[in-house]
Amino acid sequence: MIALQELSSIILSFSSLPLFNYFSLSLSPSKFFIDDSPVPTIALKPLQISPSPTNINKSTTMALETWLIKVKRSIAHSFDSVRAAPPAAAIRKSNVGVLAFEIAGLMSKLLHLWQSLSDKNIARLRGESICLEGVRKIVSNDEGFLLGLACAELAENLRLVAKSVGRISKKCEDASLRCFDRLFEEFANAGRDHHNWLMLSAKEVDSKMKKLDHLVAMTATLHREMDELVALENGLKKSVQGGGKEQKMMELQQKILWQRQQVKYMKEKSLWCRSFDTATCILARSAFTVLARMKLVFGVATSLPRSLSSSSSALVYPSENPNSCLFASGPLMKDPPFNQLGFFELNSKTLKPPATTLGAAALSLHYANLIIVMEKMIRSPQLVGVDARDDLYSLLPNSIRFALRGRLKGVGFSASDPVLAAEWREALHKILGWLSPLAHNMIKWQSERSFEQHNLVPKTNVLLLQTLYFANQQKTEAAITELLVGLNYIWRFEREMNAKAIFHSSNFTGYLHSHDPS
Repeated sequence: MIALQELSSIILSFSSLPLFNYFSLSLSPSKFFIDDSPVPTIALKPLQISPSPTNINKSTTMALETWLIKVKRSIAHSFDSVRAAPPAAAIRKSNVGVLAFEIAGLMSKLLHLWQSLSDKNIARLRGESICLEGVRKIVSNDEGFLLGLACAELAENLRLVAKSVGRISKKCEDASLRCFDRLFEEFANAGRDHHNWLMLSAKEVDSKMKKLDHLVAMTATLHREMDELVALENGLKKSVQGGGKEQKMMELQQKILWQRQQVKYMKEKSLWCRSFDTATCILARSAFTVLARMKLVFGVATSLPRSLSSSSSALVYPSENPNSCLFASGPLMKDPPFNQLGFFELNSKTLKPPATTLGAAALSLHYANLIIVMEKMIRSPQLVGVDARDDLYSLLPNSIRFALRGRLKGVGFSASDPVLAAEWREALHKILGWLSPLAHNMIKWQSERSFEQHNLVPKTNVLLLQTLYFANQQKTEAAITELLVGLNYIWRFEREMNAKAIFHSSNFTGYLHSHDPS
């Protein structure tokens, strides 16, 4: 505004010049203060009067030049002041860019957690997962404890996702989003939702989850398109270096141009061109909603509304008071004391395996591989060689070796009883029937987490309670020892039967040769 006043005073001071009898000055002062407006121009419009050059003396011309210089400086100064302090609304928010792939991974995990808490999956958890024979035999037959493990693992998965969301939220411009860590913890422990991030209606949740699924799919497609573009560009480089045919290089160039347009289009449709505030807001609202659903499904005492629960709590706890089960992560107080563990801390403590389990001994994955190897040998004992048998024995820990030696003491070297061999086969298949699923689930659980960075969407719903992680070490080793004893018998039986068959075959051949008339 000061610059405009100076400009006006300059114009007034020169208004008495003879030149102003021949020219009119047209200015638009308002344009100096409009954001993103075109640069204002000074239009010198000649009037219909045709001045005579003799009427403009030398001093007037010099005064005009001086006046134009002052006008130019005033305009430049006004624009510099505008550029130096742009309004806050004009700041462009940065896009997530290459972090779109990490954010899509977080969204897919939230979607997977939400689907794990559906009525169908909760019914399967209570009716199938915790009722597995192997789980009941070597993990626990306490339904409340098993449901507690399921709740704790889902809560731990959500905590890890929220931790990543909190790291991304630091790049946001919205102050409330930058405080996601603290707000999420308050919501988990006390149910406080200061910014109404929790989605209450089923219609809104369904719409948002579909949006998440769409964004994840578009971002996954973008990843594939970018990989294809890199492959095409590398192909062109190799063709140029190798002196390829010109026609082939032209075709590759055309494909690259088209692929770049495809990548550009997918960037606009995916998370790539979304701002950090937009992406984080979607993640934050989804995390709040998943946590609320989790608490309601597992009957954790909370002040949250029950509009998301439908009848799921009854699926987990068919009792009149679902909050009465001791396994649950609470019930949490509205305002817990300072020394009381929060929701996530208590669930993390629940996931710590007891000292008597394979998880505490760090043997769960090793025993899973051992059981799978024995399963293959039991199915085809006739194909097991001496070297394979020795390799299996080398995999055994000392505790199982000692137990195996004790069981094999007094056992004869002959294994020729077909009835006993049949009984052992039946017994081994029964043991594998309940022990093998836990071993395979252990491998699935571990492999999924080892390669989770390569898969945007988890492919299984295996929980730790369905694996060997919480299995009792003593009971598991007893079952493995029984498998080894049975495998030893049927392996020897098959070898003796094969030896007898070869012996009889050779005798029969010798008999034929001895009685050959020729």
